[in-house]
Amino acid sequence: MLRFWPIWVLLAGGLFLWGMQRSDPDRLQSVLVGRPAPTFSLPLLEPYRAQYGSEMGFSSDLGKPVLLNIWASWCIPCHTEAPLLERYHQKYKDRVLFLGVVVQDTEANALKFIQQYRLTFPSVFDKRGRIGIEYGYYGVPETYVIDRDGTILARHAGELSEAQLQGYLRKVLE
Repeated sequence: MLRFWPIWVLLAGGLFLWGMQRSDPDRLQSVLVGRPAPTFSLPLLEPYRAQYGSEMGFSSDLGKPVLLNIWASWCIPCHTEAPLLERYHQKYKDRVLFLGVVVQDTEANALKFIQQYRLTFPSVFDKRGRIGIEYGYYGVPETYVIDRDGTILARHAGELSEAQLQGYLRKVLE
């Protein structure tokens, strides 16, 4: 049995690759869609504290829709998505709260990322992985679209395209 280990490794690796190619982020279901979004409060990263205070998060009494984006500085798609999110934050900041949640990262790297892309929408730092437990995200980037009443309307795994972001914004602003 031991002499056949390379075959087992190749079979397992092949099965893994086959599964990864078949995965469709849009098919990853979330039990939270259609339910109230879990509330939380986490430390804000330094650039946002003067404007928003030391902590921020989600609560159902915000009075406006929320686009909750979970990201990390090491995430390649997050680098593409960040400028898009910033552009739409600038356009809709009075009507929609864009809120970033940094996960599985260091605060120093997150701050470099924020500076690199000149992100003005607030981001909180989830040092202990609370959002992973509360929202059950699969990986980064991942975005939750929450209506003004606090109900999760959609969960998007992977990088948002401009058309997808526009569609989600139309949905919450109806």
